[in-house]
Amino acid sequence: MEREEVLFGVLGPVTAENQGGSIALKGPRHRAVLARLIVARRRVVPVARLVADLWADSPPPGAVGAVQTFVAALRRALEPDRPPRAPARLLVTEGPGYALRAAPDGVDAWRFETAVGEAAELAPARALPRLDEALELWRGPAYADFAHEEWVRGERARLAELRLRSVERRADAQLALGLAAEAVPDLDAHLADHPWREDAWRLLALALYRTDRQGDALAVLRRARSTLVEQLGVDPGPGLRRLEADILAQDPALGAAAGQAGRAGQAGPTETAARLWTRAAEAYDRTVAAGARARLETTVGLLRDLAVTGGGGLTAAREHRMAAVAAAEEFGDPVLTGRVIGAFDVPAIWTRGDDPELARQIVAAAERTLAALPPPEVSGVSGLVSRTYDADGTYDAVRCRLLATVAVETRGSHSSRGPQAARQAEAIARRLDDPALLAFALNGAFMQSFTRAGLAPRRAEIGAELVALGARHGLVTYEVLGRLISLQAYGALGDFRSADAHATAADRLAARHELPLVGVFTRWYGALRLAASGDLAGAGAAYEAAAADLPDAGMPGLTHGLLPLALLSLHLADGPRVPAQGAIDPAADWGPYRPWITPLAPLAALAAADRPAARTALRALPDPPRDLLYEACCCLEATAALELGDRAVLTRVHERLLPASAELAGAGSGLLTLGPVSRYLTAITAALRE
Repeated sequence: MEREEVLFGVLGPVTAENQGGSIALKGPRHRAVLARLIVARRRVVPVARLVADLWADSPPPGAVGAVQTFVAALRRALEPDRPPRAPARLLVTEGPGYALRAAPDGVDAWRFETAVGEAAELAPARALPRLDEALELWRGPAYADFAHEEWVRGERARLAELRLRSVERRADAQLALGLAAEAVPDLDAHLADHPWREDAWRLLALALYRTDRQGDALAVLRRARSTLVEQLGVDPGPGLRRLEADILAQDPALGAAAGQAGRAGQAGPTETAARLWTRAAEAYDRTVAAGARARLETTVGLLRDLAVTGGGGLTAAREHRMAAVAAAEEFGDPVLTGRVIGAFDVPAIWTRGDDPELARQIVAAAERTLAALPPPEVSGVSGLVSRTYDADGTYDAVRCRLLATVAVETRGSHSSRGPQAARQAEAIARRLDDPALLAFALNGAFMQSFTRAGLAPRRAEIGAELVALGARHGLVTYEVLGRLISLQAYGALGDFRSADAHATAADRLAARHELPLVGVFTRWYGALRLAASGDLAGAGAAYEAAAADLPDAGMPGLTHGLLPLALLSLHLADGPRVPAQGAIDPAADWGPYRPWITPLAPLAALAAADRPAARTALRALPDPPRDLLYEACCCLEATAALELGDRAVLTRVHERLLPASAELAGAGSGLLTLGPVSRYLTAITAALRE
């Protein structure tokens, strides 16, 4: 039998209803039990907890039995058609207590939160009706009939604050759409009940100014000042003070709402932003001394923001980064230097550096700074920091950022220092419980997760944690990084459904937050998907199109050699077989992958087939870099060794590839694939048996 849907209301008095209308909930204790279970959000509430909450002062001797009676009555009311002795499906018994398994949209408060969260991700024109729907759900104060109960106090306060912010977000959306006059009465009423909300005062004054009521706008700001000073003893914050100055100066930027600009031909958002930037930069120049340390740290923050724009911004950030570090070292303060080095926490997704010499210099500076910091007390287990001398965690945080920097900048190296630094940074960040530090440390852990083949599952874990951290704490660039890492990891595991979902989410975040580099990776992933599905012709065209973006991306570590390698991978789609003549152009820009092409090139030349040269080149191959294309390079090596019958190389490559037997070679890059690793292992095993 299909369960009849029950809808619960807590945004006002507690109610329940089904298709037949309102459900009678009997007395206040019955409603209290129901409300307490809704507060728990589908989790189990032990009977002992229910007793303590319902009878806070002194539970009667029969309290447990009374709770059981209340639950039984609620079950009869909520599921009247449930057969005798049949288990309840809505208010269930589980372990030591009870849980209300309401549908995700079965409680008005939950629907309200969902709508508000969705509105935050929408443009004003779409956010406004969504916020209207959310606010219409309120019938009064949340859990109105239990206003004085301690067990609901925190939830009532949380929902009330979310409602107040939603009213202000709605007004903000109205202003953005040029609906200033419509926003005024609602903001007036809002402030009558909540006169301490500075953002509401700001919005009301701005709405009045945009309806040509400059005097009223200034009067509102004076009233806000009077209210805050006389009743709370605090001055208005910078937002209100700045708005008052701008109104007095009749700053044109105040009239630049999106809707007004479109209809009245005033300055658009681009001009407004440019004007704001100029004014802020001039003010900073006037007020912050030229040699101040704050200037240096602000400069590094700008370089970090510049880097995520890609292209010329990324190149310029690299050019100035070491100069900023050198300037910091001149102060002789290792904490300042550590902050400057560690502030460049630009999420890194590609495991081959763009500027190896700069990376070497950065690592050297980080190691010097680590040595200059007061030494931490070190545990005997894995060399992890157990505690430092600083009580407020300053040294810990600086040390964590320096170690994460070392881990990121030693990517692709065979050195043990990178993995060690990554472990230490992650341990410190987890102990400090700092989301931003942990995100940076996890980036380092990702960069050092290529010590051997077959670590895609570990990278999937890192990606998932970064996505969760980023979404929960507003770390957008790290949420994007987590999406791209997940895309790569699931691609390696052949789970393209999951990889597709992460690619879509990454593109959506990139569009919303202006992160153009993301599209470089997702477009290449689109070509990989075509190749993996067997559409080799379509994949070739897609690779050519995606490669057109690379010169402007500002990432030479990604660019060099990638297109010819991707096109070559299409010739190996069916397994380890030396490509036909013409598939390998020795004169092409093979970049860092040339050593693995050198043994194949003479074998692919139909006329020459210079096997001695191929064998010499094969034996001279270095260990593949520990990066996203480690397995791909191993498979290229295996292809040449299979053709030449080189048992020593085959044995070595088989050992390297075996941990990745369930993966797609190269697909962990999110860019290309040479097919299942298992095909290469099978061919190697057969060759070694001959």
